[in-house]
Amino acid sequence: MFDHQQEVVGEPRDDAERLDRALEDRDWTIPAPGSVGSRFAAPSGELAVVSLGDPANPRIVLVPGVSGSKEDFVLMLPVLAAAGFYVQSFDMAGQYESGRAGPARGRRYDYDLFVDDLVAFLERGAPDAPVGAHLLGYSFAGTVAQLVLVRRPDLVRSLTLLATPPEPGNGFRGVRGLGPFTFLAGGRVGAALMTWGIRTNKNHVPPLRLEFVRHRFAFTSRRSMEDIIRLMKRAPDVRDAVAASPVPKLVAVGSHDLWPTALHAALADRIGARLVVYPTGHSPCETAPHQLSRDLIELIATAD
Repeated sequence: MFDHQQEVVGEPRDDAERLDRALEDRDWTIPAPGSVGSRFAAPSGELAVVSLGDPANPRIVLVPGVSGSKEDFVLMLPVLAAAGFYVQSFDMAGQYESGRAGPARGRRYDYDLFVDDLVAFLERGAPDAPVGAHLLGYSFAGTVAQLVLVRRPDLVRSLTLLATPPEPGNGFRGVRGLGPFTFLAGGRVGAALMTWGIRTNKNHVPPLRLEFVRHRFAFTSRRSMEDIIRLMKRAPDVRDAVAASPVPKLVAVGSHDLWPTALHAALADRIGARLVVYPTGHSPCETAPHQLSRDLIELIATAD
């Protein structure tokens, strides 16, 4: 979503890192082989979904953040499905192919809307499948995922926070360089700056990735982006409640993330999570998918 830069130091430690180093740019509109697209009738409207694997297997749900989409996980789906999981992702309300989903007329996108959508999605599963899912929330969706864990602990079997804002309140205040000035920007200005930065490739993404992220802006609701920026400036503090949950937890970030690694480490320590850091930016699901999948599978093994 934001910083895409990577660093390559020394020999790869394992096959996962070797495969990630060998990744090439791709057409991000092409789904993972064997995956199935569908629509889910959520409380906010119809959400675009992609699924891969046997629905009777343990379920993993990967949730993208603001201006993101299910395609952010296209490289992870085959790895996780091959490991014996039923993997799903969906575009959140207002984002890409779920662009028409949203609040009732005259209302704004709020935390309850995103939580209710995710709860409804987690509640729907195959009749013979285990109850609940292993949940990964990316960036803003990590905040939503924590709220779901607190409100509906029966639906979450493990929790992974991928490049999630590590502090409550104004989640932008710790952003490298810009944090102290973010209180000046409201939702409209923040969404405009985010769109400008992505469109002008301040993220340093390769050509086909840039083409795709520009493409999906045509379908993403600007209003949803503005409202989510506002929400990210007043994130609820649920760290103690998340820490009290017995489910295994993982905080996964890139060493060049928007927020300093020290803040992510403090969050991991506060909620009792393992911390993993990859030599990349804000989007390990795109640039380190094999390593992230490896660590997610290891986390799930401790839950099962």
